[in-house]
Amino acid sequence: MFTRTTFTIIGLLLISAAALPAQDKAKAKSKKKPRPAPNGAFRKVEDVAGLPRVLLIGDSISIGYTVPVQDLLKGKANVHRAPTNCGPTTRGLEQLEKWLGAKPWDVIHFNFGLHDLKYMGPNGENLADPKDPTSKPQVSIEDYEKNLRKLVARLKKTNAKLIWCATTPVAAGTKGRVVGDSVKYNAVAAKVMQANGIAIDDLYAFAKPQLKKLQRPANVHFTPAGSKALAKHVVEHIVKALD
Repeated sequence: MFTRTTFTIIGLLLISAAALPAQDKAKAKSKKKPRPAPNGAFRKVEDVAGLPRVLLIGDSISIGYTVPVQDLLKGKANVHRAPTNCGPTTRGLEQLEKWLGAKPWDVIHFNFGLHDLKYMGPNGENLADPKDPTSKPQVSIEDYEKNLRKLVARLKKTNAKLIWCATTPVAAGTKGRVVGDSVKYNAVAAKVMQANGIAIDDLYAFAKPQLKKLQRPANVHFTPAGSKALAKHVVEHIVKALD
């Protein structure tokens, strides 16, 4: 025979059981991964009066070395970068005015290439198989040259000292790109830069012998240590231009 106390206990147990799913949901919610911290490469740079202004333009490779370059040039230059992955030359033509802004620059260190030579599918599929006859580079090497000439013509109007940065190597096994294409695109870029008297930072030649040490396997990107090594090389060219 159930007593009032028995019914009370049963009621409490039922309430506790009903509360468990809500508690589990709350715990699961609290275990959600925190949002990643904003990329320091895109932080707003407050200029220090009297220091030269440097602009970095480039893809994710340059994003990787932006902060180390800023650290190495702290107290020597105000180092900014375009607030995005600058991608292929086609994006450069679309957004260059915005990246340049209204203030003058003393040095502009720029690169395009890895996104131009990247293979795309017939319907815009990213990083398509280069062996597929329906895929092709995002920007043909002929259009790459034409686009670079237009970009250089605009950059020269800034009166800044310009430094072209050679495109870094494509590692074996990299998806959507072909080993050796950097060499072909770099040759075209070098021709444009030499015709315009623009200094060349040969980051390809610097990185190539050290890929196993600096670059991620089967990838175009570099390890944090690799990006720091690239940054030191980039800084040498910027300092030379500033001097």
